Parts: sequence; structure tokens; C-alpha cells
Amino acid sequence: MLDSASVLAVITVGLTFVLLLGAIDLSIEGVMAASGLSVALLLANNRNDVDLGFVAIIAAVALGACFGLANGLLSTRLRIPSFMTTLGVSAIGIGVATVLFGGIQPTISSPAVAEWANGQVLGLTRLTFVAAFVVVVGVLIQRYTRIGRYARVIGGAEDLAALSGVRVARYKTLAFTLAGALYGLGGVMVTIQLGSGIVAAGAGQNFTAITAAVVGGTLLSGGRGGVIQSVVGVLIVTVLANGLVLIGVSPYVQKAVQGIIVVAAVAITTWPLRERMRVVK
Repeated sequence: MLDSASVLAVITVGLTFVLLLGAIDLSIEGVMAASGLSVALLLANNRNDVDLGFVAIIAAVALGACFGLANGLLSTRLRIPSFMTTLGVSAIGIGVATVLFGGIQPTISSPAVAEWANGQVLGLTRLTFVAAFVVVVGVLIQRYTRIGRYARVIGGAEDLAALSGVRVARYKTLAFTLAGALYGLGGVMVTIQLGSGIVAAGAGQNFTAITAAVVGGTLLSGGRGGVIQSVVGVLIVTVLANGLVLIGVSPYVQKAVQGIIVVAAVAITTWPLRERMRVVK
């Protein structure tokens, strides 16, 4: 179960910082696709003679951070709603991934990379420990850095935060950049697990990550929740998905169940605040 939850945990940690702002990020699929194809082509593969080793992973994560930076700058500088900004950036990422794919699937041929996907330590794959490390770092960032603290403040009352001297645009951009880097890492992890690069590396992860965060108690309206809550949501969603598979529920019905869960979770978490919510966007 922990191995299954590793990729979702990484991308949900990144998404949490965006949700705390009261924003939304729909660029997960595109960023994961672009980063996944990039790392597949920069490691030893069947399409070229390039093998940058660990540098390839850093480059793919940096590419994800660049997409996140674009999300933040477009949202804050041009004042484009994050919904449309991130949706557009996702389309760009998928386009980049499609060009890199080029009709020939790049297959990773590095034994060391395969060991990260298949080798086990204490009964868990190494990528699961990577996810655990990301969760710990995410908690530390949330509690002990300005990005984490200000994300909650901005999500709770952005106007008051700006009047208090908080550089809202800067910290929103940093939060989006951090999220993009983790989406990129998620794309790298999926590519390592599959042993090849595919455009659909992040397919369906937008909805799943949002569901996990909301089920864990991170509000879509911002200001409440956090990394720990979102990770609990990841475990709940993973256990639920596994249970539905074991009892033979159709994949189409599984999506319907997830949809019902996310709507119910939003309703439950916002119920105590309903009297104060004058406008619902």
C-alpha cells in the first residue's frame, strides 16, 4: 500500500501548498508528462547515447519547477485565475512531452535506475523512502519557513496579508514553483517505475491528488489543512482504491466513487463555515 501511495504522496505534498493559498493547480498531468519524458531521454535509453545519471533527475525536477514558476508568474503578474493558468500550462507540458516522445517510446536501460524501482529495503521500494523524505521536508517547510507559514496566511485572508506587509505575489510564486518541482519528481518516479517514458505519465493525477488533499482536510478555499492532513488523505484514497479493485468494482465505477467522496468531503469540511461564506466562487 505504501509503495502504491508513493507517487501520489509526492505530488499531493506539492499541491497542498497551492491549496493553502486558496488557489488551484491543474497542471500536474502536463508537468509530470514533460518531466517524465525528459528524464527518460537524459538517462541511458534506446533512442540516444545520452546518460547523465543523477543529473538527469535534477534536470527533470528543475523543468517541473520552471513550469511551476510559470504558473506563479502568470497568476500573480498577469492576474490570470489559477484555474485557467495551470490548465494552460498543463496543455503546454503535454505538448512538450508529445514532441519529446516523437512516436518512439524511450526505454530506460540503466540497471541502477531499475534497481530504484524494483529493489527493496525493509520490504519497501526505494521510491517509497523518497516519498517519505519528501513528506518530512514538506512538513518542515510548512512549519518552519515563510513559504509554509505565509501560504496559510494568504489563503486565510489575502487582502489582510498584503496590508500587513507580506509580499503576496512572491510567496504565491514560490509555492507554485515548489509544487511544480514535486510534480516533476512525481513524473520521474512514474518513469522509473515503468522503465520508459510515456505522455500519459500523469494521467488522472489532477483529480486524484485534489481528492486526497480534500479528503485529508485541506480546504479548497485555502487557509486550513496541511501536509500531514493531505498525506492522511493519500492513504485513505489509496486504501479505498485498492479495496475497490479487490472486490472487483469496475474502473468506471471507481471514478464515480471518487467523485462522490470528494464532493462529500468538501461539503463536510465547509459545513462549519457555511454561515460565514457569503459568496461561493
